[in-house]
Amino acid sequence: MDVSFLGGPLPQRGVGIVAPFDFALDRELWRWVPDDVSLHLTRTPFVPVEVSLDLARLVSEHETLREATRALSAVAPEVVAYACTSGSFVGGTAGERAMVAAMTEAGEVPALTTSGALLDALREIDARRIALVTPYTKSVTDALEEYLGEAGIAITGRCYLGLTRHIWRVPYRDVVDMAREAVVDAPDALFISCTNLPTYDVIPQLEAELRMPVLSANQVTMWAALRALGKEAVGPYQALLDPVARRGPAAMAPSTGAPPAGHETDGLVEPDEQQVAPEPEAALAGAGTEPAEPLEGSTDLGYGPAAHPEEWGGGQAPA
Repeated sequence: MDVSFLGGPLPQRGVGIVAPFDFALDRELWRWVPDDVSLHLTRTPFVPVEVSLDLARLVSEHETLREATRALSAVAPEVVAYACTSGSFVGGTAGERAMVAAMTEAGEVPALTTSGALLDALREIDARRIALVTPYTKSVTDALEEYLGEAGIAITGRCYLGLTRHIWRVPYRDVVDMAREAVVDAPDALFISCTNLPTYDVIPQLEAELRMPVLSANQVTMWAALRALGKEAVGPYQALLDPVARRGPAAMAPSTGAPPAGHETDGLVEPDEQQVAPEPEAALAGAGTEPAEPLEGSTDLGYGPAAHPEEWGGGQAPA
């Protein structure tokens, strides 16, 4: 049978991923990737150390990163990303820049890290005061807060699990509970740290409930890597990926041909208080997410009347 008429496969653009040896969420990374992009993953060598500042330093040594990047060069990726939050913030902002330089030199292609991508994402949504959720111990969480402080980012609240192993097994419900506890004092956004912590399906639900952008380590890593290729990450209703989502679920209302009743505020039309914003479930329907347990303690995930007309990126989220 002659199948030469098929002409495929379609050309693929490559993203190289250097991950710690214990990284277990390869499939989660793929969920942000469009069909014409392939991920090429490699891991750092195993070391018998639990998640800690010591491990973060070991998996981010420059020679380790150079060797991993050179191994990836065989498949010619257009960009290389180091997918580890703690490993890329443990040396502060100067350490993160040095890691990028080492990878760029070794692979002769653009390089980035999760922690560097986080700072780019915070600039993208104009967030300067954030809440933190981590699975780490206190010392590792403190180091993340110090890294962000160097970059001029203030922490309004935080919550951490104190784990030193098996972080990929943390269920979404625990992530949600930590997020609710961490979000105090009206932050501009929430960041969920650690590339080994599952977050993909929980991001849109948390954004709807907390009324603010929610960033995660894997999300910002893939967003930055794909942006380096001139591509867009894919994902259901996430403020970082979709400017419409930065205005909340009400912006997803279908057009009926006639503008809704409202009143003018600084040149923008705000809906009347009597109008009910569509439930975010409608916006999420058919988005391709896998089944997840509903969030407890929240029967209304809509935004209701907006406290401020500006987008999330332009000011603090309503309390």
